[in-house]
Amino acid sequence: MQQYSSLPEQNSQIDATPTLLKTIQQLRAELWLESSLNQLQSRLNDCLLSACITVPHARAAETEIFQTVVNELNSAVDTSRVALTHCAVGIALFQPQETVGTVCYISGSSSPASQSPLLEVTPKKRKKLRLKLQEVIELKDLQQLENKQPPSAWRLVDTFGEVMGWLIIATAPLVESGDSLIASQAQLTSQLMARSAKQCATALAQLKQILSWQQRYQQLGSSNQELERTNQLKNQFLANTSHEIRTPLSSIIGFTHLLLAQGYDPTRERHQEYLTIIQSSGRHLLALINDILDLSKIEANQLEVQWETVDVPVLCSNVLALVKEKAANKGLKLRLELDPNVTTLVADALRLKQMLLNLLFNALKFTSNGSVGLQVAPKGEFVHFTVWDTGIGISQADQAHLFQPYFQILNAVADGIEGTGLGLTVTRKLAEIHGGCVEVESEVDRGSCFTLILPLKPVEVNERDKGDEEARGATSFLLPQTVTPSSRLEILLVEDDLPNAELMQIYLSKLGYEVTWVKTAAEMWKTLTQLNPVVILMDVYLPDGNGLKLVQQLRENPQYCNIPIIAQTALAMKGDRETCLAAGVNEYTSKPIDLPLLANLIAEYSKPTTATDER
Repeated sequence: MQQYSSLPEQNSQIDATPTLLKTIQQLRAELWLESSLNQLQSRLNDCLLSACITVPHARAAETEIFQTVVNELNSAVDTSRVALTHCAVGIALFQPQETVGTVCYISGSSSPASQSPLLEVTPKKRKKLRLKLQEVIELKDLQQLENKQPPSAWRLVDTFGEVMGWLIIATAPLVESGDSLIASQAQLTSQLMARSAKQCATALAQLKQILSWQQRYQQLGSSNQELERTNQLKNQFLANTSHEIRTPLSSIIGFTHLLLAQGYDPTRERHQEYLTIIQSSGRHLLALINDILDLSKIEANQLEVQWETVDVPVLCSNVLALVKEKAANKGLKLRLELDPNVTTLVADALRLKQMLLNLLFNALKFTSNGSVGLQVAPKGEFVHFTVWDTGIGISQADQAHLFQPYFQILNAVADGIEGTGLGLTVTRKLAEIHGGCVEVESEVDRGSCFTLILPLKPVEVNERDKGDEEARGATSFLLPQTVTPSSRLEILLVEDDLPNAELMQIYLSKLGYEVTWVKTAAEMWKTLTQLNPVVILMDVYLPDGNGLKLVQQLRENPQYCNIPIIAQTALAMKGDRETCLAAGVNEYTSKPIDLPLLANLIAEYSKPTTATDER
């Protein structure tokens, strides 16, 4: 009978057992590695999701990520079956240009101030380092820990290659052995740390992007709110302005129609009344446009302030005279209380009058019976102009928005009281430009009290502007000068707008001037070959050219270079006058044309002596 020996088979099984166990342990270690990395990534995702929901402070979000990394790594190493125990994990952070870092996060530590295990590491060929939270570690030590085999430190690098920190691990020394399994386990731990460092850096980059998106979203939300508010104000402004413009326009168009239908007769009292209404409505329109322009100039820091010494009693009397008729129509009494110690102050007289008129007209609008008054008194280095009334008063809620552009009191709008909501805004801004302010005290049904506070003399006064304004002011109040028929002077009017041209032609002709009107640049050059004008009135915008370029061409032509030129334009912003003068004009006037001022300018530049001297 044949016998078989089982010994070789038994020996094969015995020989295979260690290999099988080794393979199982390796698989288990690799499974531990992937499981640990997956767990860490899951926790980091939770941190990022929390940052998306709660919108934390950037520093707090970074802290959560760093602490999550060190805690998860410590847990993974401690609870694994890999023979690595008694380990601590930490992160050292570096500031740019520094050669030292600080240990800011250690596993098991919830805050930098709490007590935590030591982080004991041994750089290559150096003594052991015992690091705590806030302990300083030098860059060279970290670099040596990084170069050890296996490493004990790994860099956290952002997308730009900048080092954000160092991940450090401290472990109990491995038993010296030639066992390849232990070496494999050490290699797996190094892989865990290296890949964890990459996951941490990626999470920090994603956090930065999330916070950036959140910041942009918040900014976009704020911008949208501001745009919505601006749009509401714009709509309100357009509605108010449309109402304000249409009201006087209705009067102008309606009464003009009546005059045309009945035939204008200057001797008829009714026709004179119609003309007065038309003129008043036109001034209302101009005041509205001026308010809008003034606010635009102020907000663009382009408002010109002409300083001069103002006679306060005279100015106050003039202001009250302008509102006297409106007060009388409503049956209101006007009162003026002027302290005799207030005589003069340095200000822009025109703007001061504008501020007082705004306050007085407001007081009259909101007062149905009783009185409106102006009180002027000195207080230290300031003068207080107080406008008070016995009107409807203003609630505390409305007072909070009173000086905002386009704001109007709701009950006033409901009662049909006119206004664009710009007067008080312009008044306050003009006061601030003068170095002063506007204060308000009011109670519903008990009247209001607005106080304009101005310094007696602003800190900075431009004497050159003051002199220019006084010169212009003196000119504007002169009576128009006429010329005798025997010495009728020729004026060339370059204007493409028919109504404006006819207005100036009729007015100047009545003063004794011979006015030749042309509509285009081409007609101007043709007319100059047949005419020798003493003054050229030049519109800035023409169908076939720019008026200022024409001025430059005239100045370059020896035949016409000395003819005085007065520019006329609807432009009224700061710098427009300077632009015209720089082009070569002698004077500048804005539309609507102040006819008496225009006549005085023409008289000044057409004097025989002036013409002779210039030519």
